[in-house]
Amino acid sequence: MLENIWDSGPVVMAVLVLLMIASVSSWGVIFFKFRELGAAEDETEDFLDAFRERPMDAIYDVAKDHPRSPLSVVFQAGYREVAQLERLGGSKGSLTSEQVEDVVKRLNWVQTDEGQRLERGLSFLATTGSASPFVGLFGTVVGIMNSFHEIGETGSASLATVAPGLTEALVATAVGLFAAIPAVIAYNYLSARTGRILERLDAFLVEYGVLLHRSRANHAA
Repeated sequence: MLENIWDSGPVVMAVLVLLMIASVSSWGVIFFKFRELGAAEDETEDFLDAFRERPMDAIYDVAKDHPRSPLSVVFQAGYREVAQLERLGGSKGSLTSEQVEDVVKRLNWVQTDEGQRLERGLSFLATTGSASPFVGLFGTVVGIMNSFHEIGETGSASLATVAPGLTEALVATAVGLFAAIPAVIAYNYLSARTGRILERLDAFLVEYGVLLHRSRANHAA
């Protein structure tokens, strides 16, 4: 069988090489995303514990130690923005309502960047999962065509004549599925985990905005 694979025509061999590259690459993305999302989830839990229990300055110190949490990154950006505006205003808590709204709007951009960071690589898994079966099917068709070509040249439909082409066809189908199935499963699972993190980020941004408005109102009073 291996000999038949190595003796495959250039088109089928190109298909097999392409599918193997896609499979290896998708597994690399899968392992990377598992590590990235795991770190983001763990650091988010630690950051939220600090956010709910500590004063603002202490939260910032914790946030700097948790750079892989998108909530931490958003908080750091907001904290620095508020600190800069307060320095310009000359006193702590000197922000106006309009300035607080501007801070929240700027944080929406940070939120978008963090969402894109967490979602990177998922599109590759989606493409691999959806395209690999069709690439494998193309190799299958070419393998079958090679079998018919051999039948036409030899005038015989014996197993020895059609076996090489059929082997190419079946291997192309199998490799296409081998590349697609893990990518599809991983994409669905990782997308769900990413979505949960982004939902928490949405909720945190709302909560953080309310906290900024409340802090401004307390100082104004």
